[in-house]
Amino acid sequence: MKVACIQLSSSENYNKNIKEILNFINKAIKNKSDFIITPETSSIITSDKKKLNYFSYEMQKDPLVKSIKEICKKYKKWILIGSLPIKDKKKLRNRSILIGPRGKIICYYDKINMFDVKISKKEQHNESKTFKPGNKLVTANLPWGRLGLTICYDLRFPELYRNLSKLNLNFITVPSAFTKLTGKKHWIELLKARAIENFCFIFAPNQTGKNNSKRETFGHSVIISPDGKILSIKKSGKGIIYAKIDPKESMKLRKIIPSLV
Repeated sequence: MKVACIQLSSSENYNKNIKEILNFINKAIKNKSDFIITPETSSIITSDKKKLNYFSYEMQKDPLVKSIKEICKKYKKWILIGSLPIKDKKKLRNRSILIGPRGKIICYYDKINMFDVKISKKEQHNESKTFKPGNKLVTANLPWGRLGLTICYDLRFPELYRNLSKLNLNFITVPSAFTKLTGKKHWIELLKARAIENFCFIFAPNQTGKNNSKRETFGHSVIISPDGKILSIKKSGKGIIYAKIDPKESMKLRKIIPSLV
């Protein structure tokens, strides 16, 4: 199985973001990737609520979702849109969307843990003022194994991952827009811990660079093995990382160390 994680530097320029996402997806397809993943908030990163609402859509009407459905159907690929702002009645959802090779939405996951933090005097985030949190664990069967879906700040809640791993997962996706400051301190360490604790491959595409005047993200998109080994990493700049993996490795380790009870 060949996995591709796309590292973006999404900004307030929606049309530019969409063009870059599709270009990177097509590049990953040319490189014979089986499963392609984009970061959190792929389509736009903005602190302007009016702009965010303007470029947010109902899931089935979202232009990027429509485009990726066509791509999946044409090339028979599995693509996870790390997350998009999706309109759901009066509030938005921070939603990760899995699309299969027939061009249909297989499942979607609404981010459960809202990023409500005060990092410093200059930087604070109140995601719950914009997004309505989800309340359901989501898994999906891929041709290579079972996938669990999470998003960014979920990473700090190990009980969520343990509950997912009890469902016999091979992989967990962690599409993110992890900030530069917190990323330096905790990003890789937390991802390794979640991989090792749960004997799962971790696929974690992240945003990078200066996204807008109030947000700078850490990059370091990474693919990690179930025993905590970094298989591929991109520290900065936009681009794609790849890894060829053996999905059976996760279950082999579970038999050796039976800690998932």
